[in-house]
Amino acid sequence: MPELPEVETIRRQLEPALRGRRIESTQVLDERWTRPAPPAEAERALAGRTIEAVERRGKYLLLRLDGGRALAMHLRMTGNLLLDAGEAGPEPPHLRAVIRLEGGGRLLFTDVRRFGQAVVLDDGALDEYFAARLGIEPLSEALTAEELCRLASGRRAPLKSFLLNQLGIAGIGNIYADEALHRAELHPLSPAGSMKPEDCERLREGIVETLEAGLRSGGASVDDYLDARGERGTMQDEFLVHTREGEPCPRCGAEIRRIVVAGRSTYFCPSCQRRLRRRSRRRAPPRPEGRKAGA
Repeated sequence: MPELPEVETIRRQLEPALRGRRIESTQVLDERWTRPAPPAEAERALAGRTIEAVERRGKYLLLRLDGGRALAMHLRMTGNLLLDAGEAGPEPPHLRAVIRLEGGGRLLFTDVRRFGQAVVLDDGALDEYFAARLGIEPLSEALTAEELCRLASGRRAPLKSFLLNQLGIAGIGNIYADEALHRAELHPLSPAGSMKPEDCERLREGIVETLEAGLRSGGASVDDYLDARGERGTMQDEFLVHTREGEPCPRCGAEIRRIVVAGRSTYFCPSCQRRLRRRSRRRAPPRPEGRKAGA
């Protein structure tokens, strides 16, 4: 699934190409793309609108439009957004939507598994829409060790599951969770609430370093991901543990293992990624017994 680095890579490529362009028409080829809204409703809402900005929120890509509207798109597992010059030629496979731009050019949404979605929202509804789905941005100043510890406090869920929860930290998926935990030297099965302040700081650093590495590499093309130019990313060539089961850990040389956490394949080093123990709650000291009568 495209995660923050992949979606941000696409955003950076689309921004200069789309900002200021007017949408001539939109053709929704798969009604599941806009469900529950009917395709014709989305097509009417987008026609004639000017794209004022291209933004990202978590794993969502957002086209800000004039007139106080926005198109929010989620690529899900196999979605791709491709810039197309509009020249004659065969259409790409698995095409689900076409946004035609005034003056030429198109934005194409392709999706093998058809899980990707789009929704047209008024600006006033955007904050509410994302607040119900997304937490803090991991590459913003909001991600601090203190905030990580606060989010994790009292949580028994494994650290891997904690990182995948978009309501806590937005944009991290299976790939970058494994890589961040390896950098932080933390075992994926450690209870999230077992972290101490120093663990939270290591995890914060691991998250930021991992996501920045993904951005430098243009994302990871493990399966279907392509950037807006139709090119593959190279982050998969730099994985420390993800998909490297049986290979030596680049830090200590121990054999990388694979387990399943929250239904997801999870890769880690059993030697240098510490498994934290669940913190036991302190019990109040026993009350002194009262004096017996006549004592």
